[in-house]
Amino acid sequence: MAANLNIEINESSRVPKYKQIVESIISDISKGKLKIGHKIPSINELSEYCDLSRDTVEKAYRELKNRKVIISVKGKGFYTAKTDLISKINIFFLINKPSSYKMRIYNSFVDGIGVDGHVTLSIYHCNEMLFIRELQKNLGSFDYYVIMTHFKSENLEHVSFTDNILKEIERIPKDKLIILDNDKPEIKGNYGAIYQDFQNDIYNALKEGIEKLRKYDKLILVYPQKSVFPYPRRILRGFVQFCGEYDFDHEILDEIYEDMELNSRDVYITIEETDLVKLVQQVNAKKLTLGQDIGIISYNDTPLKSLLGITVISTDFKTMGETAAYMVLRDKKEKVKNVFKYIERNSV
Repeated sequence: MAANLNIEINESSRVPKYKQIVESIISDISKGKLKIGHKIPSINELSEYCDLSRDTVEKAYRELKNRKVIISVKGKGFYTAKTDLISKINIFFLINKPSSYKMRIYNSFVDGIGVDGHVTLSIYHCNEMLFIRELQKNLGSFDYYVIMTHFKSENLEHVSFTDNILKEIERIPKDKLIILDNDKPEIKGNYGAIYQDFQNDIYNALKEGIEKLRKYDKLILVYPQKSVFPYPRRILRGFVQFCGEYDFDHEILDEIYEDMELNSRDVYITIEETDLVKLVQQVNAKKLTLGQDIGIISYNDTPLKSLLGITVISTDFKTMGETAAYMVLRDKKEKVKNVFKYIERNSV
């Protein structure tokens, strides 16, 4: 019976052997080589056939049972089970935080994949060790790995990649890898990437709105220097570059404070939602008029900002998810800069 399975064990691979068993069985099911309800070898049979320890095969079967790929019937053995995971394409989607923006990318990706695949979402909260643990736990079990790379240092500063992260990413077969938001050209192999160019994106977006910005005396970027979910410093550098080249008086604040000194003819660029809310509240309390007395530009668009008439500079989250889904479905390995827009409304 074991000979009917296409179990491929690569002795030189760093992928654990139990993971190789899991991947082989899922692959056989997804390709239709194993039908739903088909009896598979016992632990002892597969152990003997593959020349592996019983513990290794038992660990593989335990994971397959936990993921509801197989079931065990007392006194009869193991059988393949009907499960959502067994589909044409199985995708591991790893993001850094559960923000509304990241979930819009995820939802757009899932919509783009449609019935052709199953997407497993995992969140590592900008924590390097959680990221590594999630990759190691799931390596070899999926057809594609779609990952974002945003981490925080001990000083709560943003880091896109570390040596440890690059080492783990290199373990992913490149024909199965798509990187979102960031890209690292030094990563070897032919993989897909949909990235933001954070420094040039904010620079070019502000340049697009320069005629409106000229009516203000000062540009103020509210950039949290330290945050639980830190932001790329390339945003800060792009802002400073723009102000320097176009001779704008400018200032950088960590946050919007209570009782801000709101001067007429200042324009604020906020990144965090809480800062936007606090700023609008103070503008309203002091009976100032947005777009006339005070300008506000918010980083990253949402439907609510559109409803409130807040001008934004933003990547297109929906397009990022759709592009990633297209790459998976068409097996494309391209490096694509995602769309970034200046959307003018009533707040400048």
